[in-house]
Amino acid sequence: MKKKVFIDGKAGTTGLKIYERLGSRDDIEILLIDEDKRKDVNERARLINSADIVFLCLPDDAAREAAALCTNPDVRIIDASTAHRTSPDWDYGFPELSEKHRENIRNSKRVANPGCYASGFISLVYPLVQAGVLPEDYPITCHAVSGYSGAGNKAIAVMESSDKTKEMYSPRQYALGQTHKHLPEMQKVCGLKYAPMFNPIVDDYFSGMVVSVPLITRCLTKKYTPADIHEIMSAHYAGQHFVKVMELGGTETLPDGFLAANTLADTNNMQIFVTGNDDRILLCSRFDNLGKGASGAAVQSMNIMLGIDEATGLE
Repeated sequence: MKKKVFIDGKAGTTGLKIYERLGSRDDIEILLIDEDKRKDVNERARLINSADIVFLCLPDDAAREAAALCTNPDVRIIDASTAHRTSPDWDYGFPELSEKHRENIRNSKRVANPGCYASGFISLVYPLVQAGVLPEDYPITCHAVSGYSGAGNKAIAVMESSDKTKEMYSPRQYALGQTHKHLPEMQKVCGLKYAPMFNPIVDDYFSGMVVSVPLITRCLTKKYTPADIHEIMSAHYAGQHFVKVMELGGTETLPDGFLAANTLADTNNMQIFVTGNDDRILLCSRFDNLGKGASGAAVQSMNIMLGIDEATGLE
């Protein structure tokens, strides 16, 4: 029997991508809302409570309101907004972090989909915290570059218009006040005592991102080499389908010495790189901000919740 799925907010970037990923599947029936009823609370509530799985692809306040519309105890919700990512009542949708995370998702009625930048940061920092590499007061810095699609439909329209400003053709730093909305989940999920220093950059290409975390080895709990860190990362993600730790140093996959940010666009894959030297180690996570950083991760969680191969519809 086909599972019924409703995407509340299908017109947004993430909603459209989820719809595209599910559109060709024969095990899913997508419940569609009439265009003129997209803001009709009663019609949205009817569809939410008629579905097996609901994706919330809405602004934070609207996502909270939509979740409250659900009165059917059998409905399972995956929220792609920031609204519930640090809530103790929602499970965090990053199954590769641990078997406990995967099991929580499998049994959950409420899953919070990770943020794109947060996905990259957590993929690098969580294993190191679990392995005891980082002291609790380590001053973590994170740099990240993303395609402009992560900012939503309005930003996409501006970036693709013929009259965009000359500055929009260059990389642009933002959230300079250290108040980026992904910071709370980055800190909470990793169990950090302090929030990291975060430097996000949006650039003039559509999708894909690289998130980087530098490590000063003299400040770690003990002296670690790049090989040590690579071994920890490799062990943590051993056997994972979508998250792969690349060879130490990245020379084999980066023959020209450049780590491009859009290589994994349109996939649900994530690559972890361990580079640097014995004094300064650089960790990088490369993936698609619309894939493993948004819609792909949401569909992966849905597959796990339904008890089917997590790669279904993602390759």
